[in-house]
Amino acid sequence: MIFSRRLNVIGPTEVISVAGIDDIPAKIDTGADTSVIWATNISMAKDGTLEFSFFGPKSPLYTGKTIKTTKYVAKSVRSSHGDAQIRYTVKLPLIICNKSFIASFTLTDRSLNNYPVLIGKNTLKGRFMVDVSKDPIKHFKTSKTRKLNQELKKDPYKFHQKYIRRGRV
Repeated sequence: MIFSRRLNVIGPTEVISVAGIDDIPAKIDTGADTSVIWATNISMAKDGTLEFSFFGPKSPLYTGKTIKTTKYVAKSVRSSHGDAQIRYTVKLPLIICNKSFIASFTLTDRSLNNYPVLIGKNTLKGRFMVDVSKDPIKHFKTSKTRKLNQELKKDPYKFHQKYIRRGRV
């Protein structure tokens, strides 16, 4: 395939900026259609204004600032596990590798994910080529993951009985 313009080459993870927030670790996922950003406190005011905060209280990126917008749509999204969810989608300014543009993001809880942002193929198309051999960036480990591993190290048998055998998360 011949491209009429040169695409920027990015790796499987990148440090990006979204909505003026810098140094956000993001997973690049060519298997996902849409991009996703971690949002909490998602609510709807009686006048139809969508309100949310970026990230969660345990994230080093969390500011607690409430974002308010009337420019949003609802979208049915199928997760990687096959579950369908209704999510709000907003357009946000995005910078990847010094390239600035507006991208659509669905809002969801990504507190259990290693990366607070996932960049999907609709955002990548015509802009970037992904080289999976590039070294991934170092990312945040969620506090839940750290706590789980501390618990595992303390007593592996109890950990197994509590989480693995019972299928708890």
